[in-house]
Amino acid sequence: MSASGIVHLVVPCSRESGRIGNFLPELCAKLDALGGCRVLVVEDGSGAAEQRRMTEMVSAWQAQHPVLCDLLMLPENIGKGGAVYEGWARHEGAEWLAFVDADGSISADEVCRLIRLARERGTDRGAIIASRVLMLGRDVRRRFYRHLIGRMYATLVSEILHIPVYDSQCGCKLVPRLDYEAIAPRLTTRGFAFDVELLVALVDSGFPVREEAVDWHEVPGGKVRLLHDSILMFLDVLRIRKQRKEHAMGLRR
Repeated sequence: MSASGIVHLVVPCSRESGRIGNFLPELCAKLDALGGCRVLVVEDGSGAAEQRRMTEMVSAWQAQHPVLCDLLMLPENIGKGGAVYEGWARHEGAEWLAFVDADGSISADEVCRLIRLARERGTDRGAIIASRVLMLGRDVRRRFYRHLIGRMYATLVSEILHIPVYDSQCGCKLVPRLDYEAIAPRLTTRGFAFDVELLVALVDSGFPVREEAVDWHEVPGGKVRLLHDSILMFLDVLRIRKQRKEHAMGLRR
């Protein structure tokens, strides 16, 4: 596999030692077989005990899976987006930067399918983002109230920011490294709404974004607090809109 096909895949973790074992070993095994991938687990400052557990787990899996890099441990919690970006900074020249949620809600097979699709399309055709669209041939299993809140948030994002994306929050995205590096100075959101800011910056900069429907199933034990985190994400969206306007005004000067 040439350097042009290498995918640098980050798995952001915040207190995920109880769930990641059901997903990461299978993911690494399938990516070992696929080739041209690196997997970097980023532990987002969850405390000494949790980081010891994650270190032991990742070290054991590394012995079996060459694709798996040394665990990156952050000294303090900086948010999901911050963990992803810290991981992406260790890309070592990969052409594609990607992340996937640690809970396995998107299966290893689906991650591999998205990587194959990205490679077939090439980086000149832009980012690929997973989307929970219930369409023919796809299986999406999600509690109704979570689906409802998710759709309300997605509608707010669409109405406030006017980006042509159905599902900005699905937990797997692949972005050409050069596209990301072009917009990275604009990215300031480090919490759960970082996906929205990332997509806004890509769209505003003229980089293509394609949504790809995936199989998705809800995994118990999530850390998202629906009401509290939804409010914070909404405030982030308002801040992103303000910064977007300021950026556009700066370009016109």
